[in-house]
Amino acid sequence: MPNCPLCLNSKTFLYYHISIKNLDRDYFKCPICSFVFVPSYDHLSNYDQMSRYLNHRNDPQDLHYRNFLTPIKTAMLPYLKPGQNGLDFGSGPGPTLSVMFQEEGYKMETFDLFFNNDEQTLKHKYDFIVSTETVEHFDNPMKEFVLLSKLLKSKGTLGIMTSILYRHIKFSDWYYILDPTHVGFYSPETFEYIGNLFKYTLYTPTDNVYIFTKNV
Repeated sequence: MPNCPLCLNSKTFLYYHISIKNLDRDYFKCPICSFVFVPSYDHLSNYDQMSRYLNHRNDPQDLHYRNFLTPIKTAMLPYLKPGQNGLDFGSGPGPTLSVMFQEEGYKMETFDLFFNNDEQTLKHKYDFIVSTETVEHFDNPMKEFVLLSKLLKSKGTLGIMTSILYRHIKFSDWYYILDPTHVGFYSPETFEYIGNLFKYTLYTPTDNVYIFTKNV
């Protein structure tokens, strides 16, 4: 069995297998952190991932897309102070959330593995970090969450938005597993594990949005 890419536990188990047109892959689950993941042998190549991301029509002028992002902006604002500097991690081909925070008076940087891979951005620390519809794409989530912790200042705030694997969801019917670029699926228990590991205080102000504040 493949090791869990989040907590590195070696005793994972096959949770589900899907075999439909254009999608044939395994999903494993970790009994330690409850993370459900697609093993690396079923991941798309970087080229194929890029091809799919280029089909995204993210645009800061798109009112529908701005409305989609509004819940995480609204959830983050009570934890921020005017003029703080933030990072949109996984900003995609059309950075929008960063623009929305700039409109509120915050200083923003963006980073994206495929569309804005500027290593200089990762040499600074930030008062807050937002990551929307990104963590489900992490092929090495432990590495990425360690990086996010290093980038976040003491007492800083990390906001994550992704579709959560709540207990009432039937995995085999869940639309989120059908995107071949989605390789990691987080339950509330998974985010509790992450919060404990990195000594964050965890808040869940609304569905699919998790807010972490750094205690050290």
